[in-house]
Amino acid sequence: MSTPNPSSDSSSSGLTQSRVKHHQYGIRVFIKGMAMGAADAVPGVSGGTVAFITGIYEQLIESIRSINPSLLITWRKEGFKAVWQKVDGTFLLTLLGGILSSILLLAHVISYLLEEQPVLLSAFFFGLVSASVLSIYGEIKDRSWKTTLALLGGVILMMLINQLMPTLDVGNPVHVFIAGSIAICAMILPGISGSFLLLIMGVYGGVMHAVKNLELITMLWFAGGCAAGILSFSQVLSWLFHRFRQMTLALLTGVLIGSLSQIWPWRQVVSYKIDSHGKAAPITHDNLLPSAYEQLTGMNAQLVPAIILMFLGFALVWFFNRQGEK
Repeated sequence: MSTPNPSSDSSSSGLTQSRVKHHQYGIRVFIKGMAMGAADAVPGVSGGTVAFITGIYEQLIESIRSINPSLLITWRKEGFKAVWQKVDGTFLLTLLGGILSSILLLAHVISYLLEEQPVLLSAFFFGLVSASVLSIYGEIKDRSWKTTLALLGGVILMMLINQLMPTLDVGNPVHVFIAGSIAICAMILPGISGSFLLLIMGVYGGVMHAVKNLELITMLWFAGGCAAGILSFSQVLSWLFHRFRQMTLALLTGVLIGSLSQIWPWRQVVSYKIDSHGKAAPITHDNLLPSAYEQLTGMNAQLVPAIILMFLGFALVWFFNRQGEK
């Protein structure tokens, strides 16, 4: 009669626990990807902000940065498994799956809310970003004049963003490539919305038209720009985090502070830009107090539900931070 092997049972139990933890980790990353996709669908909000809130920002940057020509050498010498581990493939694939799922499942909901409930949607994201400012600022340990200047520089950058962006033509392939490279860089920067920059550059409508009508040439030029932008810019961000971590955190905090004016719930459009398809896209707003918003627009300020959603967004970031600490 055989006797049970305690060491075998212990090993099996440890393997099971490891698989459960890995599964739970995958679910968390997928959900964070869905949150990033939902944020990127809202002009003025960045998926990079959500990545920072949920504690995966630097992991994402490092994972993207590792995608470079040296992977071919690694593949030839050590095989595909080594390449997968080097780029943190499971993390990237799971996160991308969450982003794409969110775009497919939530795009219509976000579009509806943007059209029907813009005040409430902006209020929720205003609460998210406000809490993110405090969260990232809390990570700055070196409160010196250098970090203060970097923070102010981030605020000023967001104030000048409308003037810094070039006007591009979606009919020019080179312009489409440039637009893709700029937009994707913005999408991984907390506080800067890639879709908003496309609006400023005058190509948002043209790019969306190309996607809806499957204009492959335009889509390929745009995708090429996105690939070139994210692979090169991730190298810069990684270098900044390794060499100037405190100043980089301060700069990103300033960018987030500057972005709050773009997602203030009570706004009135004051200027438009005509895109390449002749459609008007709002790019400049005046921020108003709720009472002035009702007087000037004749619309309900929805003050109570907006404040509730602000606190809900704020609390959500606090919850993510607590989970990150655990």
